[in-house]
Amino acid sequence: MTGTVLGQDLAKGTVYNDLNGNGRQDRKEVGIEGVSVSNGREVVQTDKKGNYSLPVQKDNIIFVIKPTGYELPVDADNHPKFYYIHKPEGSPKMKYAGVDPTGPLPKSIDFGLKHKEESANFSAFVFGDPQAYTAEEMEFFRKGIVDEAKNRQGQIFGISLGDLVGDNLTLHPSYKQTVGQMGLPWHNVIGNHDMNLDVQQDSLSDEGYERVFGPANYAFNVGNAHFIVLDDIIYPHPKKGKGYQGGLREDQLDFVENNLKFVPKDKLIVLAFHIPLNPDNDASFRNKDRQRLFDILAEYPNTLSLSAHTHFQQQNFYTADHGWKGANPHHEYNVGTTSGDWYSGLPNELGVPTSTMRDGTPKGYAILKIDGNKYSFDYKVAGKDDNYTIGLFGPSTVKAKYAARYHVYANFFLGSANDKVSYRLDNGEWQAMEKVVGTDPAYLKDVLNYDGATDLVAGRRPSDAVNSAHLWKVKLPKLKAGKHTLEIEAVDMFGRKHSNSKVIDVVE
Repeated sequence: MTGTVLGQDLAKGTVYNDLNGNGRQDRKEVGIEGVSVSNGREVVQTDKKGNYSLPVQKDNIIFVIKPTGYELPVDADNHPKFYYIHKPEGSPKMKYAGVDPTGPLPKSIDFGLKHKEESANFSAFVFGDPQAYTAEEMEFFRKGIVDEAKNRQGQIFGISLGDLVGDNLTLHPSYKQTVGQMGLPWHNVIGNHDMNLDVQQDSLSDEGYERVFGPANYAFNVGNAHFIVLDDIIYPHPKKGKGYQGGLREDQLDFVENNLKFVPKDKLIVLAFHIPLNPDNDASFRNKDRQRLFDILAEYPNTLSLSAHTHFQQQNFYTADHGWKGANPHHEYNVGTTSGDWYSGLPNELGVPTSTMRDGTPKGYAILKIDGNKYSFDYKVAGKDDNYTIGLFGPSTVKAKYAARYHVYANFFLGSANDKVSYRLDNGEWQAMEKVVGTDPAYLKDVLNYDGATDLVAGRRPSDAVNSAHLWKVKLPKLKAGKHTLEIEAVDMFGRKHSNSKVIDVVE
């Protein structure tokens, strides 16, 4: 791209193979051809010598899009160093500080990458909403999630899907340090509780976030997957003037379109944002923005979206009815949160609030597994074994005379509407369970523990229950006295089996 327009300057630089990792291009370190670099809207690729040029304005972040087979340098908190903030005059004055003045544009903005063999088969952590409002809640996040997850093996990076903190942006450095203890390169998404709320235009709502984390819209490649991170919160609300709405600005969608011009069609495209695309609620997410995003993605057969925000877990599938143009539905995994139900409920053995989510999903995190351009995922309940994927609620002891009056409920945490969940009693025939549209009775019981308390109950009352998208039930048959084993089996969308069981003691 050549030339500039009024109010623009031209950023130039080199992307090079930083063999010794010292952060500068030494004489024997050559430039890397064909690497994408962006100003948040335009995207260009480096030439044979690794050089690029891009127009910049007074408020721009220049960033490199990590190619497959290279790694980015990281800071002391494992935050990738892939960008240069260009704000000569700094951010406007706000309650929470933005970026300090950066001064004149440097003569060269260079990015050193280091060659690293990278498998197309890998896994990564996905955290929903850490959302700590206080230093105490940040400790809950560390003790309840980070201290456990950091001991897992095999994951090569992580990503948090927004609401890193709860409105108090002075906690951003503390969050960054805490999640840095995972010991992996960590990518972040902005959430509606990570914004500067005292601004009048959306493009300024991420100034405080940019100060700590860099661009709120960016991309990177790992293996045969291409990740696109987006700020999908419009603030202030474009119609109401107060609050926010899910959506994307024109410049952000231009970035997605320009970026994908250099991404082969056989890649797996993974979108990561905070607010779900919400197919049936224009008030929640602007339909026109979702439609343009879907139009841009139409030629990519392998796609996945990751979102959080809701503090429950669900699998959303977008079809032609929602404007999706692909041969197969577009899958959005709305991931459960690491803060659960906002750190509510009784403390567990670690002194951390149990914080089960409103749909009955326990607090935890996801593990995304990618093999080439295909994906699967697991949901790990914090503090439980890996095989705890179905929560059961029902009686453990019943009178024989009344056994047929009872139900047993199965909450299949990863489940979706099309999954099959079955049961059998005492090694009998497998039979289908009934899909439930309603609230999880195990969660309701926890809430009623507070609502019906005669003495003070520790912790904060959980939120009111919402309907679960992954709940099944079975009505018990007539049973003779004795112990009976009820087994539950679920088959997920990837064809994998999950199971749990309970023993019911039937007495005369």
